Amino acid sequence: MYSRKEIDAVLQVYDRVGSVLGTVKKLGYPDRKVLAQWIRDRKQEKLPDHNRQKNTHKSNRQCSNLSHEERLDSVRRCFLQGESVDSVAKEIGSCSRSIYNWRHKFQKEGLLELMPYPKKKRQLSPKSPSKKQEDNGNDIEDLKAIVTDLQMEVDILRETIEVLKKDPGVDLKKLRNREKVVIVDALREQYSLPNLLTRMDLPKSSYYYHREANLRLDKYSSDRQLIQKIFEDNHSCYGYRRVKAELNRQGRILSEKVVRRIMKEASLCVKIKRKRCYLSYKGEISPEVPNLLKRDFHADKPNEKWLTDITEFSIPAGKVYLSPIIDCYDGMVVSWSISTHPNANLANSSLKAAASTLKGERPIIHSDRGCHYRWPEWIKLTKKYGLIRSMSKKGCSPDNSACEGFFGRLKNECFYSKSFNNHSVKEFIAHINDYIIWYNESRIKMKLGACSPIEFRQLNGYAT
Repeated sequence: MYSRKEIDAVLQVYDRVGSVLGTVKKLGYPDRKVLAQWIRDRKQEKLPDHNRQKNTHKSNRQCSNLSHEERLDSVRRCFLQGESVDSVAKEIGSCSRSIYNWRHKFQKEGLLELMPYPKKKRQLSPKSPSKKQEDNGNDIEDLKAIVTDLQMEVDILRETIEVLKKDPGVDLKKLRNREKVVIVDALREQYSLPNLLTRMDLPKSSYYYHREANLRLDKYSSDRQLIQKIFEDNHSCYGYRRVKAELNRQGRILSEKVVRRIMKEASLCVKIKRKRCYLSYKGEISPEVPNLLKRDFHADKPNEKWLTDITEFSIPAGKVYLSPIIDCYDGMVVSWSISTHPNANLANSSLKAAASTLKGERPIIHSDRGCHYRWPEWIKLTKKYGLIRSMSKKGCSPDNSACEGFFGRLKNECFYSKSFNNHSVKEFIAHINDYIIWYNESRIKMKLGACSPIEFRQLNGYAT
């Protein structure tokens, strides 16, 4: 709170200076809104009621005492920063109509129109220039510099929004140097480079470094084409680790970070979609079998542990069912059967084909509690070929997770990411057959040292 003496002292200074902004700058206090209110209160106290209407025009005369800087600041606050015209007019002791007039003059003829003194001045001889003319010339140059600086700021904001697609309220200090270089290059024809670098707070060395980096040729152009080919040739299902392993096999050494960045820039990502799985459980129709594996899917040699299950594919042409036999040694699909009906023959045919490859071995055949593995025919086949039966707990898919994992990879890599609207059932079955052949012979697995299952067996001395 200010005392009456302090208010009177401030008003006396205001009478000498003639402007609210000048008074606040000179004294350092009070706020411009507070001073404007004091001025209005003093006018109301001094003037009689019958003279108030007559002399309201005098308050508008105070706008003539404002300097060009104060007028330009008012226009900038109202039409660039979004402040209310009425509130700014009350603050500077003027009217809103004056601020609109100042904007119109500034847009039409520039900053010189906002100067309070008359435009037409007495012309003096060039041989004897007065000190006043010299001061006016310096003021004009300063005003031109201010206008150029303001216009540069507007152009920088416009280029930031249009070129970099930033929000209108972006903070230029938070831009990266590479983004600042793009803005500077876009405005170099309009403004000098030193002024732009100063305004953008960008060191000269950083500008030339990023400018050269932007113009530098892409040293990974050939690698991009090779990565694209590897990704497409492998059913668009390789992540960056497998792509890097395939590059290493072809003699091209790149870091995982570079491969991941190139794939991200080319939008080479594996599409994943999950659907409801086929359920073959029909109840306890035969005596239960113990779980011999107990989620231990490691095998030291082929034909030691086998896994089996049935999965469903639904396409517009109909439904297709797959029954594979998976070897825990390397994940190889020993045999598989595909049919349009999930009957007992589907599971039995794959078991017969897998058993025909045995050479005296007696592997454990592990499955879930589906009805296909409870029928008498399945039980007879396991006894005929000397296989040891093992089953998961009821409704416990992790007990057969290695086989479920194969189904997940198969569907993510060759089913979910593709459209089969124009495929017949026969064509789709051929598509699944081709994938499983590729899976055994060519698809590399990182757990196998970036080898396919067949290559891994050959390296370890097992004939295929």
